[in-house]
Order: sequence, then structure tokens, then C-alpha cells
Amino acid sequence: MTHNGSRPRTPGAGNRSKLVRSGEDFDIIIGFLAFWALVLLVVTVWMEVTAQPALGWALGLLATLLALYGMVRLRRKLPARR
Repeated sequence: MTHNGSRPRTPGAGNRSKLVRSGEDFDIIIGFLAFWALVLLVVTVWMEVTAQPALGWALGLLATLLALYGMVRLRRKLPARR
């Protein structure tokens, strides 16, 4: 097999786009977690107001908020998008 394809291969050409793409992936995950945190907050408040057991929902909300906090901290370490 030869490496004389039509696309030139320059070392490190894809590194910059991978960093930007990974930042966008973090943004998608952060949005996903924020949506479910909001849903769990509404469900937890509803369960409390209607005097039903809400401990499981509240623990799920806590886990989601901790994951969201961790993802935001990891996102800040990535380079700025252009």
C-alpha cells in the first residue's frame, strides 16, 4: 500500500480541531446534565410539596449537580474556542 493519496498528511494538522471538538463535546454533555438537573429539581420539589418520599429524587439531583460541576471545571481547562 502506498501513502500517495490525494490528501496531504502534515503532522499535527488535526490536533487543533480535536481540541475544539472536545470542547464542543463538553458543552453538549453540560447541556444534557443541566436539562436533567432541572427536571430532577422540578420532580423533587413536586414530591416534597405533595408529601411523597423524595429522598431518591434528591440524591439523583445531587449526583447530577456534582457531575455538572465537575464537567464545568473540566471544560474551563480546555483552550478557548475560535
